Amino acid sequence: MQRTKGTGRVGFKAAQHEGVPPTLQELYQEGAAKIRLPKVYDDMAEAALINTSGGVTGGDVLNWYVNLQTGAKAVLTTQACEKIYKSSEGSAQITNTLSVEDDAELHWLPQETILFNEASLSRALQVDLAPSARFLAVEAVILGRQAMRETVERAYFKDTWRVRKAGKLIHADDVLLNGGLGTRAKNAAVLNGARAFASILYIGPDEEELLKARAQNLQKLQDPKQVALSAFRGKLVGRVMAQDGYTLRQTLIPLLQSLRLGRELPKLWNL
Repeated sequence: MQRTKGTGRVGFKAAQHEGVPPTLQELYQEGAAKIRLPKVYDDMAEAALINTSGGVTGGDVLNWYVNLQTGAKAVLTTQACEKIYKSSEGSAQITNTLSVEDDAELHWLPQETILFNEASLSRALQVDLAPSARFLAVEAVILGRQAMRETVERAYFKDTWRVRKAGKLIHADDVLLNGGLGTRAKNAAVLNGARAFASILYIGPDEEELLKARAQNLQKLQDPKQVALSAFRGKLVGRVMAQDGYTLRQTLIPLLQSLRLGRELPKLWNL
């Protein structure tokens, strides 16, 4: 059967003047992978990743590469939620490879991934950070759209995060949902009946005590049954879960804006 394949690469270098966006250094598009660059008016570039096939199914392969040179700042998002449809053969493969050099700052903020019944996806996030780089990431997943009365009884979803700083592994996270999700998602140790969840990660050269205080202050503003944040070893990590995608996004938007120190999210995130 016909399969989707796509590769996209984008890179930025710091502008010569303060207060203006970084300069585009590289732009490569192949197959179903397209990249658009919205007009911005501050010091952070923006890029929107697009899968022109309209969704992903078993056997599809998408590879995204992002590079920020010294001092560059950029936010990466997606044009829409990525839909993972029923797989008749094999798993879809999505690999995101990110490189952030010294004094650069990357915000990886794709919109939600929607899993359909009997979907199969293996996704990897591979990040290389320089010692003084800053990195913020979120990945959100919705188990079927409640408004469309979709249910996910069985699916395969593997999400692997590996983050290295100066070549040393500093963050490893694996999420695996496999088989009877309709039953397992109700388990209190899994999703406790929630249909949507997200993982958040921030890494930067912040002082340890300031990072812990930031996590504690943000946690005080959240429902502990939906959001859990903690800071340790130079990173802030969080999990968010909600009853549906709309509620998840309502929670994520102010939380991510706080982590972005008041910066608005890309307009594509607007409810």
